[in-house]
Amino acid sequence: MNIPQTSFPRVVIVGGGFAGLAVAKGLEEQELQVVLIDKHNYHTFQPLLYQVATGGLEPDSIAFPLRKRFNDVENFYFRLAEVVNVNADKNTIETSIGTLEYDELIIATGSTTNFFGNTNIEKYAMEMKSVPQALNIRSLVLENFEEALLEKDLEKRHALMNFVIVGGGPTGVELAGALAEMKKGILPKDYPDLDIRQMKINLIQSSGELLKGMSSKASEKAEDFLIKLGVDVWKNLRVLNYDGETVTTNGEDHFNAQTVIWAAGVKGETVNGLQAECLVERANRFKVDMYNKVVGYENIYAVGDIACMQTEVYKYGHPMMAQPAIQQGTLLAKNILAKFKGKKQKEFVYNDKGSMATIGRNKAVVDLPKWKFQGVFAWFVWMFVHLFSLIGFRNKVIVFMNWVYNYIRFDRETRLIIRPYKKKDKYSFEEN
Repeated sequence: MNIPQTSFPRVVIVGGGFAGLAVAKGLEEQELQVVLIDKHNYHTFQPLLYQVATGGLEPDSIAFPLRKRFNDVENFYFRLAEVVNVNADKNTIETSIGTLEYDELIIATGSTTNFFGNTNIEKYAMEMKSVPQALNIRSLVLENFEEALLEKDLEKRHALMNFVIVGGGPTGVELAGALAEMKKGILPKDYPDLDIRQMKINLIQSSGELLKGMSSKASEKAEDFLIKLGVDVWKNLRVLNYDGETVTTNGEDHFNAQTVIWAAGVKGETVNGLQAECLVERANRFKVDMYNKVVGYENIYAVGDIACMQTEVYKYGHPMMAQPAIQQGTLLAKNILAKFKGKKQKEFVYNDKGSMATIGRNKAVVDLPKWKFQGVFAWFVWMFVHLFSLIGFRNKVIVFMNWVYNYIRFDRETRLIIRPYKKKDKYSFEEN
């Protein structure tokens, strides 16, 4: 891997997401050799992926090169690779580009889509956990309308213009709202010879409320916003199967749709080699103690979505969101430095700063620990928080300018089919 030998302890971080980045930032300019490994050479700001998928932003505005973030940091090395296996007995990891020894190993591989074992849904539905997947959704949505223009069969045309989003969490709600905004103000101008009123946006939630985990007021208001935007909200309905054409549910309602976007759950993206006893099967996450140390190991840690720290308040681990990941990563960096200096380490205590989701133009819901509000002010708060959280001044400026332009012109300039993504037939996909 061409990592030089050094007298400094070597800390290897696997994953450049929110948690891995927080650890790396906390260890910079220390008497350590830090090696960051990721299968992408950029950090993705996942909360805004839905805007890439719906043409509101280009991917380079929510992605930031990992090398650029640390290019002035001594004793820091980035390698573009995938970790294949962990050999805890030898303190080594096997990657797609070679083997590397470590003194301290931090696993921050994040999460991936959870299809709950349904292979058909996994095969035919779209997921949105990465930039390439968001671009695939953008291409497929636009290609469907191009095809609908040419389709003479009314039933097939309706299927091309029928969108099903499974999962009523923040991702599903925000994506449904963004598609509804496109239907209202953009698609009629792009496709004047197509009856956009035939477009259907269905949001399916298996429980009786949207935005589970937020307040009942936020859930009710989000549903009200979506319905006013023209989204069909289906609650207490569970998707059982999707064969590429028909969505089958546990009720009488079935949907003929060419596009199904799965936002119904996530699971940890684990690495091989660790003992099975340290894995919590419920969400495929590594069980960690209050210091984020993987149970059964002295120098292996897990942070962020991949970590399951069970407490009285969070019996199934902390929420798989950015804030717990950032807070865990920040504290772990301090604890590792304390460990090397022989000082006392601190247990992790999650500071819940609140939750928020946007449903469209001037519409958002915000739950803070002591204050809950919805509407226009919540929308401005949502924008400020997300803008401030982006990495890189350029990204902040580009996103801000895009938002201002889109708000004034009620337009989305990036509805481009750069990466064609089409279904070949009922049984296979073709990606160009």
